[in-house]
Amino acid sequence: MPLLDSTFSPRPYLRGGHLQTILPSVVRRVDDVAYERERIATPDGDFLDLDWVRSARRRVVIVSHGLEGNSSRAYVRGMARALRDAGFDVLAWNYRGCSGEPNRLLRSYHSGASDDLGVVIEHVASLERYDAIALVGFSLGGNITLKYLGETSDGAHPLVRAAVAFSVPADLGSSAHRLAECANAIYMRRFMTTLRAKMLAKASLMPPTISLEGIDRVRTFLEFDDRYTAPIHGYRDGPDYWTRASSRPLLAGIRRPTLLVNALDDPFLTPQCMPFDEARASEHFHFEAPAHGGHVGFMERWDRYWSEARAVAFLRRWIGHML
Repeated sequence: MPLLDSTFSPRPYLRGGHLQTILPSVVRRVDDVAYERERIATPDGDFLDLDWVRSARRRVVIVSHGLEGNSSRAYVRGMARALRDAGFDVLAWNYRGCSGEPNRLLRSYHSGASDDLGVVIEHVASLERYDAIALVGFSLGGNITLKYLGETSDGAHPLVRAAVAFSVPADLGSSAHRLAECANAIYMRRFMTTLRAKMLAKASLMPPTISLEGIDRVRTFLEFDDRYTAPIHGYRDGPDYWTRASSRPLLAGIRRPTLLVNALDDPFLTPQCMPFDEARASEHFHFEAPAHGGHVGFMERWDRYWSEARAVAFLRRWIGHML
């Protein structure tokens, strides 16, 4: 029954879901991580850009970023530094269209794109330099990570030994509706601004394929996913995409030690994103719900992020003996 009590207790002046969500993205800088970029081909003729931190270790962690993020975000670089210092190689991958260059195909990234994570895992395994692979995912990247583990179940790549995910909208529909609330307008505006810009850039490459009529009036995930995400990626509409891409229905299939950490004060998440029952029923899926932490926050004090220490501790527990 891996339902865990949380040890996260931020300084009193750092408590509050919105504060924990916004402050790290504004103030944090991580400058002492040097990436080495590699581009790999996908089976459908596109590409993925991978950013490596390598020191010839025998274990590696694949880090998946959040919506409209990339490997340069402070939370990704901070996790990469913590894992590097703990004795892991690190691969922070960029989703299609997130590495600074538009991808070649109409297809982009989305919350259900666990097949692309599978491509990255297969590539890492093919290098034959690692004895163990671990996964760490944030938000959308956490959903992709949990979906991969749940849908592959016992068939997940044998080198994948453990995983950790933070701030995951495991029920995409309820999270989309939560973000459409007035209290979350600042986040919705930011996401829509960058998502619309990517659609405009994509349309300039493929004008006959994408209609931009009325795109300036697209204001919510329902509108965006109905018009773009769903039809481009084979879903009927936005709600069908949310249902089929959500990781929560797949958690029971996870067969590798996996930790999900969702803060109870996360402004993006709803009670439907808190899988207490799945953790109680599982031998492999662990769930931790600290009272504080916001969305991809977990700022313990100005210079310390609890999520990084938590991920290192969990992964060391399961693959710490491999160097």
